[in-house]
Amino acid sequence: MGTTALLSVFAFLAGLIDGMVGGGGLIQLPALLLLLPRVPVPTVLGTGKVASLAGTSASAFRYLRGLTGVPIRWRTVTVAAVVAGCFALLGARAVSGLNKELVKPLVLTLLVLMAAYTFWRKDFGSLHAPRLHGSRELWTGVALGAGLGFYDGFFGPGTGSLLLFAFVGLFGYDFLAASASAKVVNVATNIAGLAYFISTGQVLYHVAVPMAVCNVLGSLVGARLALRQGTGFVRVLFLAVVSAFILKLGWETFS
Repeated sequence: MGTTALLSVFAFLAGLIDGMVGGGGLIQLPALLLLLPRVPVPTVLGTGKVASLAGTSASAFRYLRGLTGVPIRWRTVTVAAVVAGCFALLGARAVSGLNKELVKPLVLTLLVLMAAYTFWRKDFGSLHAPRLHGSRELWTGVALGAGLGFYDGFFGPGTGSLLLFAFVGLFGYDFLAASASAKVVNVATNIAGLAYFISTGQVLYHVAVPMAVCNVLGSLVGARLALRQGTGFVRVLFLAVVSAFILKLGWETFS
């Protein structure tokens, strides 16, 4: 199997996981780095962004079509998405001037707290009961978009899972509505990041296009599974993906 074909398989698997709970970068990015060892890292990241954007857009569309009886809070989600896109671009530009290694321990701590809270709160994300309203909801969306948008542009891995947790924990959404909202915001951050990589000529299109197609297919399958199985299934898978990310990031931080 050729390199592009193998990367397309990994892109499908990444889309499958990402379509359900986020975290597809745990699969796709290591595969790109391993199978394209002579390609500069910024070009690897830009190539992966094409696939990620395509898959996230497809799963967002599938969630929005499949959610029945759970209205998306469009004003808040749109504001968060626009702010996140702007800050993702700032994060991408700042990546050359800051030490990303300093971010890892902070993200690792945050993920451990997320996993512990989700595990102990058995009802976490099971009910859709938005708890913020008016200007408070709007400004929380701005803060969420700024913080996680910058993180996605600067560092990236786990953004989808962090967004999912934030929409459940801060806004009171259930896991399915939070997944849909997180996907919309993640589309904005991916667009901003990809715009930066395209403008600097750091995309391998002959690799990115087949990966994008496979990522879309995986994302659609993943979103359909999540919608069919319900919030309990998404909660368990969310814990599994976050635990895997904790192990990976912990190994990189302490090894």
